[in-house]
Amino acid sequence: MKVPYSWLAEWVDVPWEARELGSRLTMAGFELDALELAAPEFVQVVVAEILCAERHPQADKLQVCRVSIGQGEPLQIVCGASTARAGLKTALATVGAKLPGGLEIKAAKLRGVESFGMLCSAKELGLAETSAGILELAADAPVGGPIREYLELDEPILELNITANRGDAMSIIGIAREVAALAGTKVTGPAPVEFVAGHPDEIFVSLDAPAACPKFVGCVIRGVNNRATTPLRIRERLRRAGVRSISPVVDVTNYVMLELGQPMHAYDLGKLRGEIRVRLAHAGEPITLLDGKTIEAAPDVLLITDNEGPVGLAGIMGGQRTAVSLETTDVFLEVAYFPPAAIMGRARRWGLLTDAAQRFERGVDPTQQERAMERAIALLRPIAGGSPGPVTVTQSQDHLPKRAAVPLRRAQLERLLGLALDADRVRNTLEALQMRVVPTALGWEATPPAYRFDVTIEADLIEEVARIVGFDAIPEQDALVPQRFRAAPEAVPLEHTVLEALAMRGYQEAITFAFVAPALQMRLFPDVPGIALSNPIASDLSVMRVSLWPGLLRAAQENQRRQQDRIRLFEHGARFVVEDGATREIDTLSGVACGPRLPEQWGVPRETRTPADFYDVKSDLEALFVGTGARDSFTFEPASLSCLHPGRAARVLRQGREVGFIGELHPSLVRELDFTYSPVLFELNLGEWSSVADRRDFAAALSVEKPQHREISRFPQVRRDIAVVVDESVPLSALADRVVFTASTLLQNLRVFDVYRGPGVETGRKSIALGLIFQDISRTLTDDDVERLMASIVADLRVSLNAKIRE
Repeated sequence: MKVPYSWLAEWVDVPWEARELGSRLTMAGFELDALELAAPEFVQVVVAEILCAERHPQADKLQVCRVSIGQGEPLQIVCGASTARAGLKTALATVGAKLPGGLEIKAAKLRGVESFGMLCSAKELGLAETSAGILELAADAPVGGPIREYLELDEPILELNITANRGDAMSIIGIAREVAALAGTKVTGPAPVEFVAGHPDEIFVSLDAPAACPKFVGCVIRGVNNRATTPLRIRERLRRAGVRSISPVVDVTNYVMLELGQPMHAYDLGKLRGEIRVRLAHAGEPITLLDGKTIEAAPDVLLITDNEGPVGLAGIMGGQRTAVSLETTDVFLEVAYFPPAAIMGRARRWGLLTDAAQRFERGVDPTQQERAMERAIALLRPIAGGSPGPVTVTQSQDHLPKRAAVPLRRAQLERLLGLALDADRVRNTLEALQMRVVPTALGWEATPPAYRFDVTIEADLIEEVARIVGFDAIPEQDALVPQRFRAAPEAVPLEHTVLEALAMRGYQEAITFAFVAPALQMRLFPDVPGIALSNPIASDLSVMRVSLWPGLLRAAQENQRRQQDRIRLFEHGARFVVEDGATREIDTLSGVACGPRLPEQWGVPRETRTPADFYDVKSDLEALFVGTGARDSFTFEPASLSCLHPGRAARVLRQGREVGFIGELHPSLVRELDFTYSPVLFELNLGEWSSVADRRDFAAALSVEKPQHREISRFPQVRRDIAVVVDESVPLSALADRVVFTASTLLQNLRVFDVYRGPGVETGRKSIALGLIFQDISRTLTDDDVERLMASIVADLRVSLNAKIRE
């Protein structure tokens, strides 16, 4: 929220400069996001008066103006604005002036006529995004005076971050209350202006849903000139607060909303039909909004209607049918109170984000509707004229919120703050926040004002005391509580050791959203249902991820677009899987490798920088598995996954249980996602969390086995080499399993030192050379012992794998 310093100063005596004020508000819970001036820097721009304006002799769209700056001879200025006219006071950039954007004004000759300066529009001075002509100033503007001084363009603007629980602070008066509490002053503000009704006309209002709209204030104003020009002072305040000026009626409603925090809406009275009814929508009831979008409302959506149907989406946006235009002469002003529960979440269903919805969702003062109406009428009449009728109030007293007293215990305040505060100081602090405070035996009872929806429990009061007294006033001291260390079972690896192991293999950690694009996730996992978000922040982030791969692939794409040819990314996070109607949140480690196997360097020839493949990433995983102390318990089994390359994918097993997947991205997806190199992906299940956040028994991929003592043999090893010819379809793991099973405990190590295909080996078969190392713990193995073992191994391989021994 943007707060002009001068506007705030109208409501409260501010004893600090803008930067100090921002620091104090930050410590009070309203973080200062930015502090800037009301306009960008420019120099040598003054107030000038046009004495005469004549048509340029060589150009129909140009005018030659004689302009006074209060001293010396009038200046000749060639101007292209059709609004330039005699008697108008405007902004003149004299020769030598420097405007926003680096533009420097010089004397020039335009179509043969000399020009000694430039008459400026609001856009050229950085006061508006667009402008239809030169800046028009009030008749009392001092000719020759610097425009920055006249418009107070060096005024500081504070941009504050208002938290979602403090809807009461989304206004000038709301911040003024905070400043008054911090400075020990009072909130004042403009004095109320009473008026006498100029006619008896009013519109009957019926509250058909009083729980959703317990209060509705209305007033008919006739004879409004909506073509009038809103005073520059109001337009400038709106601009500085981030709101665009539109017309007098709309500007006034926006001004009151920013000042008092009360949204308003104006209807063209000539377009309203009959009485106003505030009711819940019928299922699928259509309404066309001010932005031209037609929506269909659900039965929990509140509508403002007349006899012909909806005229507004209550608390969010008005309807197009009754919108105010420049031709409007009679208006009906609405100031209503809608509880947060009646508005919350409705606007986001249709992607709407309006100032009114933001305020009603957080909570609007239910006692200030009449004040807002009076303020709007007082502002509108001097600008656009008009005769107001009586202000009508329709309300259901039983449905208006009532603030209950909240107890505050002295002992609890001291315990949580670690500081003993004087009783009078606590009471004065709460009263400075407009609370009614009554002393009790244990402390106090405080009744918050109607606009403080966030104060409901004792902890809220303690927070209020702490932030107004000042967190820097609370001394630092050691915690007086016992230290309790969480369990760190040996079987669960420390996160940083796992992540550092991947980092040492050349990977970088990525953090991606837990929600992803539904189209990409469906393309990768067409048979796995995802959890759709009811209120996504964007259409391409609307489902919870069933795998970490969609986010990592997007990250790899972004890196590739930025000329990164070698990409190694990993992520540790949760994925969300629905099974049997229940949601499982699985702790997961995933990674992607894309691009050359080795980094570019002088010692690596270009021809050896081939793209990383399945086996490169497999070796990265095997390096992780070493840290579990049970590397041999992991196996890779050929498998298929729709998003992975057929024949280049495998299931990761630990002791026969699936714990992950590895594989190269499917070629069709590589083309579709426009990857230069085929990414290789892996995903491991690290554990699972139940709904009560307790670790359940799960096939955790990286659980660590406790090291066991094993005696080292003092007897020599015996090695035998063997070349086994098997079918191409037989994986090495199957061959190794049979050898280990047959040799039993006497086999200490198995090494593969050659794989051969070619002459001497039948087509469709391969020769795998194994080095078998035998050793006994209790004696020296004889040649006979080893030969019997080798014979058993050969016999088993022939029977189980149809193997032959290559001589």
